[in-house]
Amino acid sequence: MLDADFFRRWMTATAAAVEREAERLTALDSPIGDADHGSNLQRGFTAVTAILEKEAPDTPGGVLTLAGRQLISTVGGASGPLYGTLLRRTGKALGEAPEVGVPELAEALRTGVDAVMQLGGAAPGDKTMVDALVPAVDALGESFAAARAAAEEGAGATTPLQARKGRASYLGERSIGHQDPGATSSALLMAALAEAAGE
Repeated sequence: MLDADFFRRWMTATAAAVEREAERLTALDSPIGDADHGSNLQRGFTAVTAILEKEAPDTPGGVLTLAGRQLISTVGGASGPLYGTLLRRTGKALGEAPEVGVPELAEALRTGVDAVMQLGGAAPGDKTMVDALVPAVDALGESFAAARAAAEEGAGATTPLQARKGRASYLGERSIGHQDPGATSSALLMAALAEAAGE
């Protein structure tokens, strides 16, 4: 079973991964976005770890809801509202339970991903974070490692796609050949989840 500590570890591991990969995320964002994806997420997840140290919610849902709220209030651009919605809706779906199992987490994450798709109007194949998140959630029932691998594969598969949503869609065919930064950071989020689980 996964408790609040596990979810705090997940957020801390995500913050560390974003810190490590911030320059690469921004480099991916430069040709097809605003060149701020790495720095925006870095600022957001640094704020998340700071508030979790201060407030320390005692349920998995509480940890994710607080993390999501913090991202929405500290991150500019599209990534703050999208990541914030993902975590907040996942947290709300987990409710007040002191511990959750992997099936409950997978189901709650699906609720979060659905909320992201609704907010951004994106579907798989549109070259967005959804391309990494949907396969990851599908694979989570198998294992955390499978979810991480599916997210990484999904992010890589965005390279040949033409963007149909978000800032990159303005570029039309010029968006082809670039890996989507949002899908890449979503893969980091899932890798951090596997790391928190020790997989």
